[in-house]
Amino acid sequence: MSDWMRHIESFFVYNEAKPFLFTQIVFWFFFAAILLGYSFFYKNFRWRALFLLISSWLFYYKTSGLFLLLLIFSVLFNYSVGRKIAESKVAKPWMITGVIVNLLILGYFKYAYFFTNTYNQLFDSHFQVVNWLAKWHNNWLGTHFDIDNIILPVGISFFTFQAVSYLLDLYWKKIQPEKNLLYFGFYLSFFPQLVAGPIVRAATFLPQIRIPYRITKTDCNHAFFMLSKGLIKKIVISDFIAVNFVDRVFDAPHLYSGVESVMALYGYALQIYCDFSGYSNMAIGLALLLGFRLPYNFNSPYKAHNLTNFWHRWHISLSLWLRDYLYIPLGGNRKSAVRTDLNLVVTMLLGGLWHGAHLRFIIWGLAHGLGLIVQKWWAKLISNRVKITVMSKWVGMIITFHFVTLLWLIFRVESWQKLQVIFYQIKTYFWPESVAEWAVQQYQIIGMMVLGFLLHWLPTALKEKLRGYWVRSPWWGMVLILYVVGVLLFVFSQSEQLPFIYFRF
Repeated sequence: MSDWMRHIESFFVYNEAKPFLFTQIVFWFFFAAILLGYSFFYKNFRWRALFLLISSWLFYYKTSGLFLLLLIFSVLFNYSVGRKIAESKVAKPWMITGVIVNLLILGYFKYAYFFTNTYNQLFDSHFQVVNWLAKWHNNWLGTHFDIDNIILPVGISFFTFQAVSYLLDLYWKKIQPEKNLLYFGFYLSFFPQLVAGPIVRAATFLPQIRIPYRITKTDCNHAFFMLSKGLIKKIVISDFIAVNFVDRVFDAPHLYSGVESVMALYGYALQIYCDFSGYSNMAIGLALLLGFRLPYNFNSPYKAHNLTNFWHRWHISLSLWLRDYLYIPLGGNRKSAVRTDLNLVVTMLLGGLWHGAHLRFIIWGLAHGLGLIVQKWWAKLISNRVKITVMSKWVGMIITFHFVTLLWLIFRVESWQKLQVIFYQIKTYFWPESVAEWAVQQYQIIGMMVLGFLLHWLPTALKEKLRGYWVRSPWWGMVLILYVVGVLLFVFSQSEQLPFIYFRF
């Protein structure tokens, strides 16, 4: 067998140690093959949807292995329940059943250990978590999967929330049911945003399936702009500072001074933004080349002048989901002031829990909820006493940025012991006079962080002007730009390719 045949054969085998990433060369060969195949099917709605559905399922298999079966179950189950909600005279039981089943599946894979351990600690019991899927598989097929560990399927939070939003929108009669199973499966499985968002509403995506494929030169250039922007954010900035500095400090905080701990915290604020928004940028670019438009998920969040404004800019699709499907159904701001504050705290607390099954995520969400309440009451207190000026917005931006950044520390640490060590290092070994010396020694890291934050804080008008130059550039200009981007990615690529942070959520 030739080497090429071996490579092709190995491509169709799931490798848990090497998950499929947008940053891998092999992915871009995969996407090029998709574009080639797409050229034969794009004019026919059904063939186009079928081709992209199969491609999406192959992508998910390369990312999560046999958990592809879970995604297929989600497609079949939510399609069936959606039809029942639309056709039944009494739709509420079907809606409740659909939402509960989706959340139970998500809860089993994501929160089984958390809730079991919490229950054992509270009641001094000794329940053990069992991977029932692996156990059933072993019993039926004679396999030997580990039944003591539950592996989290990549992207389960994202496609589950999409499914729940579809069922609730049907129940509230905001949308019509999708009667074509192929189209619904394509909606829930579309690979660019499948594993890390943005969370796409059915009302936004399903109508696009029946729109003829059309992409202009400007659209194509914009897609390349988003792809290049995302890859630079991920590889040049996020992975570079993570591998060479941030991860080292958080992995062994006792080896680093207080100055380095503080700089690592700033670095992580930049890393997680560039990592997550970089994925969203690439998802938007990939979808656009295929003729589909996804919503923006980030809008310069560290420019926010208060915490409410931050959540209007950070992970926008999740913020809107929590608002529309949790905060408003709880009563929103239509109740008493106390009830409104409680709704806000509950929403943010559950939003924190969405990020992971750990007490630190609950505390992180709770802190954001309390911060939003304080900000709301402060705004009421000064509304008629203080005039909003450019300076006050700058002050608000600085305070908001540091509040968010401090809470990223809770989000990032893996144990309370490490959190204590970091605070101890900052308290005991923070010498301001050593900042300059450290900056000289770590000039590459400092330079990259400064560059990253400067690019983030560029005026929006200037960013739009630069984007306009890009999308209007002639073909030879685009080739030159993409060549420079390719060189940058090659120079800054790390030997260790890091998965996207939000893959674990």
